Amino acid sequence: MKPYNPSNKYRQRRMRKFLELVPVDRPVRILDLGGTAAYWRALPGLYDSPNVEITILNLGAEESHDRNLSVRSGDACSTGLPDMSFDIVHSNSVIEHVGDWPNIQAMAREVRRLAPTYFLQTPNYWFPFEPHYRKLFVQYLPPPLKQAVTGDDPHRIRLLSARQMARLFPDARLWRERALGLTKSIVAIRS
Repeated sequence: MKPYNPSNKYRQRRMRKFLELVPVDRPVRILDLGGTAAYWRALPGLYDSPNVEITILNLGAEESHDRNLSVRSGDACSTGLPDMSFDIVHSNSVIEHVGDWPNIQAMAREVRRLAPTYFLQTPNYWFPFEPHYRKLFVQYLPPPLKQAVTGDDPHRIRLLSARQMARLFPDARLWRERALGLTKSIVAIRS
């Protein structure tokens, strides 16, 4: 995941939407699947708040604890954490990186299982600009051509459509983040 950039207008709008889900009148436990500590440290109001506990779970992460933020190593597709052990699950541009469709489904199940509220964002497959490679239309290429253009494993990133997100998160509402009148990314929100 890219570090949080406060000047990015899309991230600013997305985070305002996320903050609507965070209760201000009681303690809250947030689980970030696949995030970084830098992302949360840049968020005013959540990092270092005595009412907010943030846990980041990331593959191969070095475990650490800093103020109200803990980083743990773990797999978003199989966390091993108890059901409803958090108030909110957050994930930003991660589900498209977990591998094949069974892994994507496993991560979606974990998100829905771990908290009553969640906020999961992913780039839209149908948006012409592929944000990982910063190229137009690359996600539509056949795997061998995609590999030739990107120099990368063509199956490393699997962008999702709104229809797939609705199947993965049937209990969520989908918020479509728009750019140039097109859906740039899709956010599954359950509140």
